[in-house]
Amino acid sequence: MPFLIVFLGAGIGGAARHGVNTLAMRLAGPDFPFGTMVINLLGCFLMGLLAGWLALKAGEGWTQGARLFLATGVLGGFTTFSAFSLDVAVLLERGAAPSAILYVLVSVLGAIAAVFLGLALVRTLA
Repeated sequence: MPFLIVFLGAGIGGAARHGVNTLAMRLAGPDFPFGTMVINLLGCFLMGLLAGWLALKAGEGWTQGARLFLATGVLGGFTTFSAFSLDVAVLLERGAAPSAILYVLVSVLGAIAAVFLGLALVRTLA
């Protein structure tokens, strides 16, 4: 059942992401990735609100299913950058700044390198 809950939430989040990207393209044009930027910032803000709310209200009827649907599903489908940012915040709040810095550097630089590696592989094979 947890997979179905996440699946349904991710569909909603993905559809919302597409809507924001489409609106940003219409309003601002294709010269700068405003849609992705707005999605990442908004998703991170919403993740902060949700994580804070769930931390305060954990014992008041908020189930694991609700957390999976909203955080992993809806916000994860909207932007995984929100999950990444929450991971960094948790590491920093635990006092694990070196781990947080390593996580940020490896994730961001590794992700960019992985995109270039994928592009190079396709171009080599094509």
